[in-house]
Amino acid sequence: MRFIKNLSEKEYQKFWEESEFNHFMQSYEWGKACEKNRNQIPYYVGLMTDDGELVAEALLLKKKTPLNMCYFYSPRGFTMDYNNKEVLVKLTDELKKFLKEENAIYLKMDPPLMYQELDTNCEKIKDGKNNYKIFNDLINLNYKHHGFTKLYDGNQPRYTFRTYFKKYKSFEEVEATFSKSFFRPVKRSYNYDLEVYEAKEVKTFHELIKIVSKRDGFHEYSYDYYKNVYEELSKKGYIKVFNVKIDPNKLVKKFEKELEQEKKEERRVKIQKDIDYFKEVAKEHDKEYTCASLICTYSKKGSWSMYIGNDDVATYTGTVNRLYYEFIKDAYDRGYEFADLFGVVGDPNTKYKNLAGIFEYKRKIGGELIEFIGEFDLINKPFWYFILPFLLKIYRAIKK
Repeated sequence: MRFIKNLSEKEYQKFWEESEFNHFMQSYEWGKACEKNRNQIPYYVGLMTDDGELVAEALLLKKKTPLNMCYFYSPRGFTMDYNNKEVLVKLTDELKKFLKEENAIYLKMDPPLMYQELDTNCEKIKDGKNNYKIFNDLINLNYKHHGFTKLYDGNQPRYTFRTYFKKYKSFEEVEATFSKSFFRPVKRSYNYDLEVYEAKEVKTFHELIKIVSKRDGFHEYSYDYYKNVYEELSKKGYIKVFNVKIDPNKLVKKFEKELEQEKKEERRVKIQKDIDYFKEVAKEHDKEYTCASLICTYSKKGSWSMYIGNDDVATYTGTVNRLYYEFIKDAYDRGYEFADLFGVVGDPNTKYKNLAGIFEYKRKIGGELIEFIGEFDLINKPFWYFILPFLLKIYRAIKK
């Protein structure tokens, strides 16, 4: 087998699309988006048999450091069957040579592999499936593991909720896995005449996610970041933006008519509440506008809900739940193998920020809790690997 440093886009994309182990962060387009957003130089490398058949490949993102060195990151690891030890050993040997040639300090990767089966309380399932052998193989090949972190400590979340569709005969069976507290607002959202549509831009999304970031205390990416991701991944249909429109004035008129005809006092109180609410909303939005937006990404087999932005109206009307529902239903209808909610913590009782609340919200949507195997570093320069965090801190302080 021989190592290829510069696979063509056609070669790389064909293998990635056909592999059962692919992830959207390993795609050719994701590399190009990272080049624009983070000044990371993408390398598309692979391992090829003597017969010219690719058996493994990887997107390696190069980041330069002071003193003419660099480090690499392979987002969601290599596209390969990690159970094939011969290929894993050979690829690792070639990557060690590659790191020396590039004067690299290390290579980081985080495979999209389950570590062990858990229940939805983050407890290990007795006699459940696991990938302990692959973990040990990587350790024996001198990959350094970053530990079984519980929070958002690494480059990518180590836990997620994922719904696999093959176990269900119909979407109605998928719906049955949603908790009542999640599905109730979905049903209620239909009272508000929402228009769910696919957007072809992310400017609206960016305005909405700024509301969420201010409310929840995190810093959103820049508009250019989302724009670059959208432009690159949309080239081959690996991204979709679900938006929701609502018209406050029309809703006021609709509910006023309902109030005239309603006889039950309990129902009249609820209708009046909606009238009063949307009259206030109409003072700011006197015509139809977009109140929520969800960016989703795709590989050939899977779908991921990535980023969501919304205002208070979306929360009031159940629109947030409706967006996740539409994402899952769309993935099911389009024949994807799974819908992934892209990240939760591994401690449902954590007191850190609102991470426990996010965990509980996504648990209510349903699916299996997946624990990924974690981050591994292949180290080429041990001394510089140890001091790099301090070096970068000083360098960024001087630059700032």
